[in-house]
This record gives sequence, structure tokens and C-alpha cells, in this order.
Amino acid sequence: MLEIFLDYLKKSLEMPCLLTGIEDLGCFSWEEYYIFGPGSERKYTKLKDKRPSFRDTYEFLNFEDAYDDNYGLMVNVNRLVDNKRFILPLSDLKATEKTSPNYQPINDYVTWFVNWKD
Repeated sequence: MLEIFLDYLKKSLEMPCLLTGIEDLGCFSWEEYYIFGPGSERKYTKLKDKRPSFRDTYEFLNFEDAYDDNYGLMVNVNRLVDNKRFILPLSDLKATEKTSPNYQPINDYVTWFVNWKD
């Protein structure tokens, strides 16, 4: 099924495709300690320079060739604020605008991955 979604998304996504995090879970779970826990704002700001944040905006670059059964489809992204590149699970991302033609295909994948992948 991941191969089917990958093929569908490759044909459906329009460039530019801007993405952001869905929430502070998954690959962004490191942020929860600083947002809801006792972590300091200063250390959080310092870590955000090196780590991806669910609050950042990313430009989709391409899909990784391999996928992971636990994380699904992986995407190469460029963080707009500083041009740092990351490889992130698509299941932790969404299109920045609901009116974007990319919103629904990505949302369909995320919904499937989170609820029915097994």
C-alpha cells in the first residue's frame, strides 16, 4: 500500500509544496518537553536551530527512495527560515494551506497511515 500511495503522491503533488508539522508528536516529540513541560525557553530556542520543529515551514524537495514500515514515506525538505535540510516522515506533516491542491492528497495519506496502515 505504501508503494501505491507513493506513486499516487508523486503524480498528485504540485510544486511548490509547502509543509508544516501536524503536532508535537512523532518526529517532533522532542518539543513537548519544552512546550508543555519544564524545559527552558532558552534551551528550546537553541535546539530549534538544529532540529526540525512542527512550527516550521518546509519546502518539499522529493521522496526518499526507501520507506520504513514504522514511519512510512519519508520526504526530503528544506526549512525555509534557514535552508537546513531534513528527512522527515510525511505522516507528521501537512500542507500549509487548506486551499492548496496538495492538502487533500497529503491528508489522505496521513489519515490512512495513522489509522489503517497495519
